[in-house]
Amino acid sequence: MAGVLTNLRTTVIVSLLLAVIYLAAYVLSGAITVGPAFWQALARWTHVVSGIMWIGLLWYFNFVQIPNMPNIPDEQKPAIGKVIAPAALFWFRWGAAFTVLTGLIVAGLRGYSLEVLSLGLLADTYTPQYSFIGIGMWLAIIMAANVWFVIWPKQKIALGIVEADADAKPAAARTAMLFSRTNTLLSLPMLIAMAMAQTVFG
Repeated sequence: MAGVLTNLRTTVIVSLLLAVIYLAAYVLSGAITVGPAFWQALARWTHVVSGIMWIGLLWYFNFVQIPNMPNIPDEQKPAIGKVIAPAALFWFRWGAAFTVLTGLIVAGLRGYSLEVLSLGLLADTYTPQYSFIGIGMWLAIIMAANVWFVIWPKQKIALGIVEADADAKPAAARTAMLFSRTNTLLSLPMLIAMAMAQTVFG
């Protein structure tokens, strides 16, 4: 067991195998039918997994790393900037991309992509569910755009991943922080839509 737990890749692979076995047991027993609802549920699972990675790291940056950076001695800060932050930003930006992608897949499988993205304006018959989910989707799209087109480019400057003037680094770090904080502000309303829509609207 220690061999599994001391290697992250092995741990994740075993976790995924356990998830597959768990689901397969119900499918093989006939308790779960493989049909449209099954594929929607599987897509939603990938959406949730991606979202946990993304929002978990967003909150890590905002609740842990950023507030505690001033308390870290200067000689230890390079470990954060050169090792921890780039690795976290990798999973952060790809978590954002896959969260949006899998969310769009879920909407497509549910048959209401156009309706939710238009907030119900292009629906044959309006239902509050479309705007409720659609607002959440647009918040997530805005947040993901912030990650890819503002936070990540500015962090590359701030962390010295790309060449930039020394004066540009503090300004880039501040911009990245403000957009990351903006995403934190938007995260709770976005999660209202993502977490509640299926329960309150079915």
